[in-house]
Amino acid sequence: MKQISQIKPRESVRVDQERLSALYAQLGESSAEDVVCRAMEELALRLSHCDRLFRTGDMQELRKSARSLIAIAEQIGMDDVSRVANDVTVCVDAQDDVAIAATLQRLMRSGEGSLTAVWDMQDIYI
Repeated sequence: MKQISQIKPRESVRVDQERLSALYAQLGESSAEDVVCRAMEELALRLSHCDRLFRTGDMQELRKSARSLIAIAEQIGMDDVSRVANDVTVCVDAQDDVAIAATLQRLMRSGEGSLTAVWDMQDIYI
């Protein structure tokens, strides 16, 4: 009899609270809230776009989309998302389809978890 193991990868989610606090201190509550909301919306759209590009096999556009995630994620303290997005671009450059698939899924998990964490943290600043 064979055993089947199900693997459920999880990413630890870390958001640089100091960066968010600095953003709020620099821009003020209202402006910082606008920046964070726009960045979160853009990240969600680009994550979805990356997934779609991978499924259609458009690796060059996937690379561009992943690169664009880096600066947006850094702006609002999502350093893990930024790092994993960079890893996706490295895998695309290496033309390693298995690594692209694995790293992109890690980006999705990390991105979704980080978006949720930032959304939850906004209550602290409001």
